[in-house]
Amino acid sequence: MALTPESLLGVDLGTGGCKLTLLDTEGSIIGSSFTEYRTSYPRHGWSEQNPEDWYQTFRVTLARLLTETGRRGPDIIALAVDGSTHNAVLTGKGGAVLRPCIMWTDQRSMAQVRDLEQRRGDEIFRITYNRVNPTWTLPQLLWLRQNEPAVLDRVERIFFTKDYLRYRFTGTWETDHIDAQGSLLFDGGTRQWSAELIGELGLSLSAFPPIVSPTAIAGPLTAAAARESGLREGIPIVVGTTDTAVENYSAGAVSPGQGIVKLATAGNVCIMADRPHPIPRGFNYPHGVDDMWYLMAATNSCASANRWTRDTLGRWEVDAAALSGKSAFQLMDEEAAQVPVGSDGLFFHPYLLGERAPYFDPYLRASFVGATMSHRKAHFYRAVLEGVAYSLLDAAQVLAEAGLSFRDLRIIGGGAKSALWRRIVADVMGMPVMVPKAGDSSFGSALVAGVGIGLFPDVRTAVELCVRFAEPISPDPENHEKYGRYFTLYREIHDALAPVEKRIHETFVQGK
Repeated sequence: MALTPESLLGVDLGTGGCKLTLLDTEGSIIGSSFTEYRTSYPRHGWSEQNPEDWYQTFRVTLARLLTETGRRGPDIIALAVDGSTHNAVLTGKGGAVLRPCIMWTDQRSMAQVRDLEQRRGDEIFRITYNRVNPTWTLPQLLWLRQNEPAVLDRVERIFFTKDYLRYRFTGTWETDHIDAQGSLLFDGGTRQWSAELIGELGLSLSAFPPIVSPTAIAGPLTAAAARESGLREGIPIVVGTTDTAVENYSAGAVSPGQGIVKLATAGNVCIMADRPHPIPRGFNYPHGVDDMWYLMAATNSCASANRWTRDTLGRWEVDAAALSGKSAFQLMDEEAAQVPVGSDGLFFHPYLLGERAPYFDPYLRASFVGATMSHRKAHFYRAVLEGVAYSLLDAAQVLAEAGLSFRDLRIIGGGAKSALWRRIVADVMGMPVMVPKAGDSSFGSALVAGVGIGLFPDVRTAVELCVRFAEPISPDPENHEKYGRYFTLYREIHDALAPVEKRIHETFVQGK
């Protein structure tokens, strides 16, 4: 236990909300708090957020965290921010935000993706180590150039998610090389903005932020931000990096071969590597530790699919949660746990927002297949958990095809709080799964804050000193064998429905 009240604050701007974690100076958790913010969907396939919501949600969440922990704002000696990747905040004169932020889940730039891939696909892959798809900032901004050109003409500065919030703290403008890598406008080899790719947008290089280290100090907290937040004026604000990068730290994944399964708004499978491995159906990002990289394959809808299920089917569980002291998700899990492995032949494909790995198909739609009169609501709850696990296995096979194998596997994210879901993932993957006691981004950002002010000499040391694990989960061999057979059916259903789902899109979206 630390002998002083001094503490470190990690701030995570996730896709679904803001989470804060407070650590003492020895790396032990004092407390955490989370608040959702709104995502708007103005048209099918569109996904936007208001950056002002990030700042105001941070203030609300910090006030609650301090109240719940009995700590004071002036006790916090440093903070760092992480955020979801690919999301560009466009500002004009005086720092005014020009439009809502297009989120990484947005699919509107499909036409721009096709055009870029045809004209410059190989060049983009060579420069950035990644293939074009609607997730990335480049096609999002190209869509704006072609559909809202007046907005891009007024752009003076581009921020990414975490950088915009940090700007509200310090008034400074910068980003780190890991977040820049997520734009598809950054040269992964030279670690510089790519003038060739930025030229596609008709923007100047001067609109893109300077590149600094994730552990650099961006600046002191301004007097105005101190008044609005209750923090002490002048505390160092550390640059930070992306949510997935700091999740690696939270999970203790700082050596090649270590792997992560993430059950969050989206789901992903990551493996640590000693160099980039450009693969067309995966993502390459710098790690931030000893020039390592991490490779990722991702599914668009994970915990968000479970939340959609709660909101769509779980009204009884939501109402009962208010009386039982349990969450609606806990009640749903209790029902799902009574259903056999395989949900008695009910399959769910979690393509509520199209899909990334391994298909990169924005036309895919979610489906329940195999329902009969014998299926109850509990079957649907379990089928969703299993369907997401199958989708993660689908993604993991992208990494396997690149010759990358897991030395071990850790599970993180809000969905990992579910003991049932953790068990399903272990059984589907067929590997023991390690469970970090604090495997979320905000914990990793708090460690980055500690490194930034010299409390820890480097990230690897901070991880070795502070990351702790619960008992691992070993897969059940019988369940793994069953899931192997059921996964084959899952893939066959996908293959059969994919062309139909494209025709659905053409009929109900393009046809309007």
